[in-house]
Amino acid sequence: MVHITDASMQKFEKEHIAKVREVAPECAILLKSNGDFPLDAAGKIALFGSGARRTIKGGTGSGDVNVRAYTTVEQGLENAGFEVVSKAWLDAYEEHMTKTRKEWITAMKAEAAAAGINGIMYCMGKVMPETAYEFSLESDADIAIYVLARNSGEGADRTMVAGDINLTETEIRDILALQKQYDKFLLVLNVGGMVDLTPVNTVENILLLGQLGTPTGDVLADLVLGKSYPSGKLAMTWAPIAEYPSTEGFGDPDDTYYREGIYVGYRYFDTVGKEVTYPFGYGLSYTTFAVETKDIVADEKQVTVTAQVINTGKCAGKEVVQVYASLPEGDLDQPYQKLVGYAKTKEVAAGESTEVSVTFATQTLASFSEKDSAYIMEAGEYVIRLGSHSRDTMVAGILTLDDKAVLEKTKHICEGWGFDDLVPEKVAFNPDGEEEQKEAAKHIALSAAKFETVTYTYPEVAAEIPEGQTFDFAEVLSGKKTLEEFVAGLSDKQLAYLAIGNYKDVPEGAGAESVIGAAGSHVAGAAGESTSRLEDLGVGGLYMADGPAGLRLATSYKIVDGEIKGNANAFANFMEFMGEEELKMMASMAPKPSEAELAAPENYQYCIAIPIGTALAQAWNDDVAEICGDMVGQEMEMFGVHLWLAPAQNIQRSPLCGRNFEYYSEEPIVSGRTSAAVTRGVQKHPGCGVTIKHFACNNQETNRFLSNSVVSERALREIYLKGFEICVRSAKPEAIMSSYNLVNGEHTCNSKDIQTHVLRNEWGHEGIVMTDWFVTGGMGNGAEHRDNKYETGSAAGCVKAGNNITMPGGSSDLADILDALTNKEHAYALTKAELQQNAMTVLKEVIKLRK
Repeated sequence: MVHITDASMQKFEKEHIAKVREVAPECAILLKSNGDFPLDAAGKIALFGSGARRTIKGGTGSGDVNVRAYTTVEQGLENAGFEVVSKAWLDAYEEHMTKTRKEWITAMKAEAAAAGINGIMYCMGKVMPETAYEFSLESDADIAIYVLARNSGEGADRTMVAGDINLTETEIRDILALQKQYDKFLLVLNVGGMVDLTPVNTVENILLLGQLGTPTGDVLADLVLGKSYPSGKLAMTWAPIAEYPSTEGFGDPDDTYYREGIYVGYRYFDTVGKEVTYPFGYGLSYTTFAVETKDIVADEKQVTVTAQVINTGKCAGKEVVQVYASLPEGDLDQPYQKLVGYAKTKEVAAGESTEVSVTFATQTLASFSEKDSAYIMEAGEYVIRLGSHSRDTMVAGILTLDDKAVLEKTKHICEGWGFDDLVPEKVAFNPDGEEEQKEAAKHIALSAAKFETVTYTYPEVAAEIPEGQTFDFAEVLSGKKTLEEFVAGLSDKQLAYLAIGNYKDVPEGAGAESVIGAAGSHVAGAAGESTSRLEDLGVGGLYMADGPAGLRLATSYKIVDGEIKGNANAFANFMEFMGEEELKMMASMAPKPSEAELAAPENYQYCIAIPIGTALAQAWNDDVAEICGDMVGQEMEMFGVHLWLAPAQNIQRSPLCGRNFEYYSEEPIVSGRTSAAVTRGVQKHPGCGVTIKHFACNNQETNRFLSNSVVSERALREIYLKGFEICVRSAKPEAIMSSYNLVNGEHTCNSKDIQTHVLRNEWGHEGIVMTDWFVTGGMGNGAEHRDNKYETGSAAGCVKAGNNITMPGGSSDLADILDALTNKEHAYALTKAELQQNAMTVLKEVIKLRK
């Protein structure tokens, strides 16, 4: 662990910011272009919009990174030599927003008080929508940029109102006026998710910049001047919000029914032939490309499509080759097509071409049959398609399977959804000339008899280890004793401590025992730790920091008598929502620094913010994701963090999910590959691991602790678990975080089907699983202030399910586990063997990461 006492910017910060600036253009997407951009040189420019000066580097909540500073769009343009000549507008907007935010906060506090809810809990994740104003758009520049910003975050979902997913009348008026008023106009989207651009569809230049971390403003300046070029593609379909099948019933506080089944995103829109604003996989560049099939080869193991990519434009660029498949329909209904693989080219100069091969396992073409409880391939034609987005594909080849093939035989999981999935009326988007393409395409025969069937087994818990002697953990580390012998010497209470986080005992009524961002005693600002209550036996803890847009730590700390004292206030971002009495109580509870603390030198641990999850996925480039993971891993090594609570890879089921900016895609393959690449980047650093989250179906923030996601087994396996499976199998993450929500009536952290049968028995995960914070109580019923249909999760249920650590841990969790050991009537009655097996898993991870 490095202790930095120099407050100036460090060499690693400069290097990491420069690296993000270098790779971030691959995350940006040119949605529309008339050729006016990039510009030849810097000059006078008129800058407007909510994100011009108040640029958003990333969303709110646990995904926010405490950076030293970040570059706004205004700063980035000025750094690049532009003269921003619209200062009067920017100043007026700043004054307006300062005033209206104060009014909004007052209104929010009044609403919280009227509802009898703590202001922090009521306002968590809420974002003030844009309001009305009218300032002059006149300037002496010929070029204008309008930066439309939207923020969102943990704890609240987005809404179908003006100022959030929809544009305000003020925004529409100003954007359309600028399009007419200026010779060259660029609409920049500084957003973390979809916005409905229908009212401004006449704008000719639109750039989805996204939220790109510390150098966001500098990245835009580079793109505007052509020092870099956008090469990203959408990882989520953009369409009017009412058109998504997931919109109906979204956000129900008790039960959210995933009735659309597998028809998520483009799988639905392409199947029913609905027009969309921008399709999945779409993105322009400053140049143009032609993509042609060169060859396809396939057998029962893998398929390889080789494409010729030609740069037909006037400048360099990169293209993403996307491969889709249309599956035959037998017993199972199928979407028009699904993504099966992709690859991004190297930089291709104007007029040059390159070959790109996309290889995927043939079993990627399988579907889950609930009737067979198996992944199967049905007999018939598998049409392989090649293109640059889901609405621009051509037939690359046809694979014909002679009979049904069973690839993976499983047990049923998470039963009880109680409805039939949507089977939409199919009016597929069919490109012109498809029949001719099929006739001309290469045909390859596959034999069902040549496929291998994997049959999974689901073993019971190992036998109890007989009671043994207690000894120091060092004897295990030296090889003198076995881990089994050590576990045999632990008491029931010691075993239970290993199953919960390192909570701090506090007097009754003094508040939460552990608070996110203040729960680490060894790393300042850490989110939490595994238990340190066995330190007398030589067992150290695992230290965890939040993510996923970088490492979230306190920016400084002091060391007093060997103890870390961070400057982090876990509620600093929410203090404006507190009432006067709450502020007084917090002030009275704050410990007064001792003379030794006042005299101690300050240590600094500034981290950098990488692009948000959605932006990383939009690069469609595993190398970019791995580079960002590598930077995070380096900072983890420096600051003594074992586990990063990221990446977040839930499926973007609906644009309404407030946490979508953390997530990668509506497509499991994009989600899984991006997460795996980030994982590889982090875990190449010794003693550093990721914690992929939130496992699974964490697709809304409304009543997130106690909402029930009701989903069929086929949709669960093919859509919501598949991305996690890809990451676990290919990158072997050290840890996984279960989600707050229930699936089909049971908390995911208490579901043995999810945490053991699927995760360990089928996928082979060997690391730990931890809960999200406070899933067993403390921020559940009280946070929502309502009578909930479902109860909080159980710490004992976590042990039984294979969820190894309940975080952040508390005395009630300890009591629950110990009660379950002796109370046969407990809903999750435990055996000592189960508690021992849990301890073995945790201790193996401690050994691995604390070497």
